[in-house]
Amino acid sequence: MDDSTQKALFGSWVQATGTVLSAVGSTPSSVLDDEQLESLNLWGNVLQATGNALLADTEETFTLNKVGNIIQSIGNSTVLSGLLIPFSEQTKEQLDIQGNWLQAVGGGVSFVDALGNPPTTDQLLNVYGNLLQAIGNSLQAISGILELKGSDQTRLNVTGSWIQAIGSILSFLSQLSVTTSSEE
Repeated sequence: MDDSTQKALFGSWVQATGTVLSAVGSTPSSVLDDEQLESLNLWGNVLQATGNALLADTEETFTLNKVGNIIQSIGNSTVLSGLLIPFSEQTKEQLDIQGNWLQAVGGGVSFVDALGNPPTTDQLLNVYGNLLQAIGNSLQAISGILELKGSDQTRLNVTGSWIQAIGSILSFLSQLSVTTSSEE
């Protein structure tokens, strides 16, 4: 396994781990307090941004997938700025919405790239993974917009978070399949 393949597998694993942590952090809990949930969401977004940046770095040429991963990393960084910088609650929510829209766009760009590949099992996992990530991020952004208008949209946000997490796990399984088949 060459260095680029290892980096892609690691980046995909880091990104998937981050989306799961973020989904847990977005899910109301009777076990974890709000500070712990926010910390999980923060570190989840850090891992997502890092994983997407690593994935983008493995692409040597300009591809839609490279652009998609860059956009997703920027989206996570936007969410992080709202979590880390002491802005007003409205500004924090707007940054979260914008970051989720950016992630959805990035996932959509990667989805389009994946559609152009031959329909192997690993490519189908990648197609569905990117599609679910884009849908999940869109639901999160919509829930943020509705929250700004005064509606409690916790369920929609949680649903979007977990859909995104499932999508990132499918994308990781796709990368794992590619890596395993290239070793044979």
